Amino acid sequence: MFSMVGIGIFSLVLYIAIILVLMTWLKRRASESMLWAYLIIVVVAGLFSKHTVVNVFTKSFKFGITSEVVYAAMAFVFMSYLMEKTGVIGRLVNILNSLIGRFPGGAGYVSTIGSALFGMVSGSGSGNAAAIGSITVPWMMQTGWSRERATTICAGNAGMGMIFPPSTSMLLLLGMDSIASELPSGTLYVGLLGAGCLVLAYRLIVIYYFAKKDGLAPVPADQIMPFGEALRKNGSALLIFLGVLVPLLVTMGPTGDWVKTTMNADLKNAFKSISIVFWIPITMTLFTMFEGWKYLPHDFAGWKVMIMQSIGKYSEVGMLLFTAFAASGVLNMLGMTNEVKAIFTHLGSYSPMLVILVIAALITMMDGPFSGTATTSALGAAVYAALRSIDLPPVVCCVAFLNLISNEGAVPPNAAPIYIASGISGLKDPSNIFRPILKFFVFPTVVIAILIMMRIIPIIGG
Repeated sequence: MFSMVGIGIFSLVLYIAIILVLMTWLKRRASESMLWAYLIIVVVAGLFSKHTVVNVFTKSFKFGITSEVVYAAMAFVFMSYLMEKTGVIGRLVNILNSLIGRFPGGAGYVSTIGSALFGMVSGSGSGNAAAIGSITVPWMMQTGWSRERATTICAGNAGMGMIFPPSTSMLLLLGMDSIASELPSGTLYVGLLGAGCLVLAYRLIVIYYFAKKDGLAPVPADQIMPFGEALRKNGSALLIFLGVLVPLLVTMGPTGDWVKTTMNADLKNAFKSISIVFWIPITMTLFTMFEGWKYLPHDFAGWKVMIMQSIGKYSEVGMLLFTAFAASGVLNMLGMTNEVKAIFTHLGSYSPMLVILVIAALITMMDGPFSGTATTSALGAAVYAALRSIDLPPVVCCVAFLNLISNEGAVPPNAAPIYIASGISGLKDPSNIFRPILKFFVFPTVVIAILIMMRIIPIIGG
């Protein structure tokens, strides 16, 4: 098997090692770490392969800068920024509170569902923990949850941004040639959403268990808005989901077939130009602007200031995505995907289950020090090839992978959301929650992913 290891796998290991050293030891940002790792493997490729440094850099740079997914992700960033400015997530939480707050430990349910909702517009474990945690962690502690429980729930749910589409890692996968050629974006969107709902249901059961065990009472009545009033004052926030529904109806099912036939009748292959990944953030942005217009500037000067303030949010995501795609271009040129596929095919000849367990263990080990984006850029194509080598459908491969990397917020000791949640709650020793977060969040998520890969848990479209 060691004879199958070539320059591709060597470069992959080097790429991961550089990111790990820069992020964990030198405390550099993920985007900076990935940029240096990319540049170093470009040089390695030029020195130890048939390609020149200039050729590798030129082709990989072009591959990264021209990826549609990079620009779609920028649209998601602006959409998320507008949602923050208009406060739409807060209004959705108010509706949830009116429905769920009457249950014992109601704030925990709202925190969990809020994390799933925010995950649909964020895709970042750290961002999820900070945004939802800043609202729900103090609220949970005020309503009877202990500091440790509130911190565990916030950090444990932070990775919901990976398993509720769309997320940065989902976009990364869809931008990889080997995946894009086999898996329509709409199929992955629906399949991932179904799996996300399953994980959400499990997490709500965990909250129920915690609430029962800790003897929690419902949220005080004076802190709960009647449902009718909550819906009347905040119901407009539900409009943003039309931003997801409309593109899905246009591209999938009977309505999608009608649109495809109609468009292609006037212009051959016109339907192929519709990208659900690109249009969902655009339509959600439009509905967000419509719903939250009174919270937005109403003149050119105000919009100019707001847009200038949003620019800084693009640098980290843009560099992450560009370097991830560019690095994957280098690794593909070096044959990394074929080398990894050959190794896992060899393992699969012994047992497909061995491939599944090795992948689950490998990704879980990376979830602590690496963000979901970094893990996806390093291993996404290779893991996909490995799972395809044991005849798993494309959508199953990607959904299982995204479930595994959703533990980015929960694997101690290096997961950033643990410390973000601890900072919000005032928990002085975050190690106090290491055991429960592994027991109730990390290990069950790994088991769900394994059951998906074993085809025991069905995936829509698979």
